[in-house]
Amino acid sequence: MSREPATHPATPDGRYFVVRGRLWRLSNPALDEDVRAALVSDLMQARRAVRDARKNGDVSAEREAHAAADIAKRGLGERGPVWWTDGAPDYNRHMARNTPYADWFAALD
Repeated sequence: MSREPATHPATPDGRYFVVRGRLWRLSNPALDEDVRAALVSDLMQARRAVRDARKNGDVSAEREAHAAADIAKRGLGERGPVWWTDGAPDYNRHMARNTPYADWFAALD
């Protein structure tokens, strides 16, 4: 399974992908493939549950589905503590142009 969306560039260090100029943390590459697959399955199930809850106007179910998605994303390493060990700060959700990735991002054009 690919760690990054095919249409979005990933930073050279493999920590983030970029959508509309914003950095989004990639999943932990050290995860066992079986663990990753299970977490991705959980995430997709939670996203479907969010969709269904919104469709049905069920605020409580939507809240529970968002919580399930958050648990899966944390397990994947996309949220919560960073998965890298070199002490570099987390730039998740930052605009690439305002981070140390600015020159790399500018060169993409």
